Order: sequence, then C-alpha cells, then structure tokens
Amino acid sequence: MTTMVLAAGDEFVAPGVKDFFPPAIFGDVTKPMVLVVLSILIIGTFFLVASRGLKLIPGKFQFIAESVYDVGRNSIAREQIGSKDFKPFVPLLLTVFTFVLVNNLFGIIPFIQFPTMAHIGFPLAVSVLVIYPVYHFVGIKRHGFLGYLKHQTVPSGAPWFVLILLTPIEFFQKFFLNPLTLAIRVFAAMFAGHLLLMVFTLAGEFLLLNGGITVVVAPIAFAFAIALTFLEALIMVLQAYIFALLSANYIGAALAEEH
Repeated sequence: MTTMVLAAGDEFVAPGVKDFFPPAIFGDVTKPMVLVVLSILIIGTFFLVASRGLKLIPGKFQFIAESVYDVGRNSIAREQIGSKDFKPFVPLLLTVFTFVLVNNLFGIIPFIQFPTMAHIGFPLAVSVLVIYPVYHFVGIKRHGFLGYLKHQTVPSGAPWFVLILLTPIEFFQKFFLNPLTLAIRVFAAMFAGHLLLMVFTLAGEFLLLNGGITVVVAPIAFAFAIALTFLEALIMVLQAYIFALLSANYIGAALAEEH
C-alpha cells in the first residue's frame, strides 16, 4: 500500500488516484518502472531455470512451467489462431500472458502491493506498440494492403446499403478501438480492484486505531479485505488470460480467409 493510515483528525480520508502515483525512488525512476523490469527478470529466470535439465517425468517446477506453456500454446494461441498458423505466435503470446500476469500479481504480494497494470501506460504500450502492429502486419502480409483493408472492414454477404454504415464502424473498431479496449480492460480491473483493497484495508486500520466502539467493526473491514484479496487474485489471472486470448483472437482474425 502506498499509504498506511489516511486520517485527518477523526476523519477517514479514502484512498484515490493520487495513491497510484508513488514518489520517485531515485531520479525519475518510479516504483511501477522498477516492477516492470523486475517482472521481466522473474519471467526470464523462471523459464531459464525450469528448462534446465528437462526430464521425461517432470518435477514440480518443470510441471508448473510446462502448464504455463501449455496455456499459452494450446489454450490461447492454437485455439484462437488455428492449428495451421499458430506456432510462430506462441512465444509472443506466452510472453504477453506471463508479463501481464506477473505485473498483475504484484498487487497482492506483500511489501510490493502494486499492480503495474493499474497504470494505463503499461497495458497501452503492450497493446498499441506490440499487439496492434503484429496483427495488422501479418494480415497485410497475407492479404495485401488493399485486400486486408477490405477483409477487415467489409463483411462478406452484407448488402451494399448496410455496408455504407457498417464499413466506417468496422474501420474504426479494427484500427482504433480494439487496441484501446484491450488495454483499458485490464487497466480498469487492476485499478478498481486495488482501490477496493486499499479502501477496506485502510478503513479497518483506521477503525482499529481510532479507539472506542469502532474497534468492534474493524475486523469486518479486514475480513472484506481478505476476501477481496482472493477475489482479486482470481481476477488478476483471468485478466492476463483474457488479454492474451484477445491478442491471439485479433491475430487469428487478421489471418483468417473470411471476415
């Protein structure tokens, strides 16, 4: 948590947007920046260690790594892109999945307690600078520029008078809205979830330290905070999965023969 006790006299001051912007650690380097670098080191070390001395009958560590890889390869890439085209995109989608997952889980790790994806710039960077150019590039490579433009904006079988309205909508959605909604989805979930955790945790602390009858109510706030932590952990995993799944879906749609 960025703040331990938010109280002004006898009043509880609820956490807000300001608490998602911790002061710089040194220079212009902030906690979210450090966490992004840390996540890369964690993911790289995890797979490097897990892939050393691979055995036919895996140990626990190798089993976890293979399970994560199976999710990225089969449940995400293969299901959304298709068995014919999915293999080149497995490393990208596995990296995106694990990167978002680790940065989400930072929000419930003691002493860190900050989900990096609660800063809109990070999911937006992954979406706009990585996923967006990849799926448009592979689509243009397969269909040609004009063919891909038609493929994305002109649904097959639609009458011409419908296309007059539908084509601009499809163009706006595929080339502007999709990368934004991909980023906003995970950002909103992480921001709202972390804010709720801060509210109940700090409220419980305030009630406990304020004395009087409020001490009796404090355990209820802490109980809600604990329950929300488990719920938030589930949401963190789901949001990472959905982010990678939608990324694969965009790539699969770009490569598909029909709209």
